[in-house]
Amino acid sequence: MKKRIIFATNNKNKMTEIRQILDDPDWEILSMREAGIELDIEENGTTFEENALIKAQAVSAYCDEIVLADDSGLEIDYLNREPGVYSARYGGRDTSYEIKNQMLLDRLQGVPRERRTARFVCAIAAVVPGRDPMVVRGTIEGYIGEKPAGENGFGYDPIFYVEDLNCSTAELSPEEKNARSHRGNALRMIRKKLEAI
Repeated sequence: MKKRIIFATNNKNKMTEIRQILDDPDWEILSMREAGIELDIEENGTTFEENALIKAQAVSAYCDEIVLADDSGLEIDYLNREPGVYSARYGGRDTSYEIKNQMLLDRLQGVPRERRTARFVCAIAAVVPGRDPMVVRGTIEGYIGEKPAGENGFGYDPIFYVEDLNCSTAELSPEEKNARSHRGNALRMIRKKLEAI
């Protein structure tokens, strides 16, 4: 019998990545909508870890399954680690990522590459019935390029460049991205913890 895991998101792009990374025939991974859970969760934590835990605990109150939740975002050192936990809401919740990316590029206009360091951060919380919650953090280091590039990925991927590859995460294949990404790193960590249970 498959183990059901509910991931506290309805983001289709995110669910595709999660299923690719946690590819396990023994697990059935459902979004909130697929599990029949309709919730509007207020993410009012001050860290990625707090927000991930808020989401996981909110969903776990409605089911008796393992619940995973992530909170992820982009930190740009030159901008005091903005947009950080406000990455999804940066420039307004309904603002397209094309506009958000351009806003960040405008703020970095004229800033030399060595000062454009940045990272993607992903915290994942797991709430397992009868156990203490677990939280892990995965990151990928890079820099903000001069212009968007690539058609793969989503969100801030077109402006985030990987140092040793000299290309944006939107130019990587899904397999390449998942092998390196903040979400890939965090999911592999949480998978180890779940497998140890």
